[in-house]
Amino acid sequence: MNRTPLIVANWKMHKTAKEAREFVLALIPEIASSVPRIFIAPPFTAINAAADAARGTRISIGAQNMYDKREGAFTGEVSAQMLKSSGASFVILGHSERRHYFGETDSFICHKVITALQEGLTPILCIGELLEAREAGVQENVLKSHLEQCMQGLDSAMAVQVVIAYEPVWAIGTGKTATPQMAQDAHCFIRQWLETCFGRECSEKICLLYGGSVKPDNIGLLMEQIDIDGVLVGGASLDVKSFAQIINYQG
Repeated sequence: MNRTPLIVANWKMHKTAKEAREFVLALIPEIASSVPRIFIAPPFTAINAAADAARGTRISIGAQNMYDKREGAFTGEVSAQMLKSSGASFVILGHSERRHYFGETDSFICHKVITALQEGLTPILCIGELLEAREAGVQENVLKSHLEQCMQGLDSAMAVQVVIAYEPVWAIGTGKTATPQMAQDAHCFIRQWLETCFGRECSEKICLLYGGSVKPDNIGLLMEQIDIDGVLVGGASLDVKSFAQIINYQG
């Protein structure tokens, strides 16, 4: 099945609203003839400015996180409704930095995935193994556990709306990248699990991303893999020229 490539920028804690607007406006002419869908996740404070700059283009703006409740006494948290009102159309959930720095569990992430779907946001669910799991050869057990717990309670109609990002934790921000074959093996495992749980038709429609030190010089080989439909880009998405090179890879 032909799945439209998806390139996602995760800016993490970088860029003010002004910088986000300037970035989007500078990126637009650089990607005029590109094929992939383009998602950018700026900080909460820059979502509105980025969405305003991207209006009328193929660039979608989203968020890096959200809470699983609609409203309430949850100091410092942001709801799906708040994100949508700021111009967000998707949300990244379960990123390893949220798991390891802020103690987010698979169960909590599952609640957020379901809330995002109910509120009309596309969830990008991040899963991936630590270095010790990779070295022990149990990475598939880790992926299976993440998938089972983070997608618990979803039916095929809900699951097909989820984007899944495989991010080997040992490759995030380290300069290390899984080889194309390692990445493909992980994506193949994920798609097979999805087929078992939700059926072949659903599994073939779900977009799978690779994340972990993606750069202009490795995007081509990654995108050649049959089960890799796109990438989740961190540091290389902070520079307009670098991100445009990734978007404009020659497939």
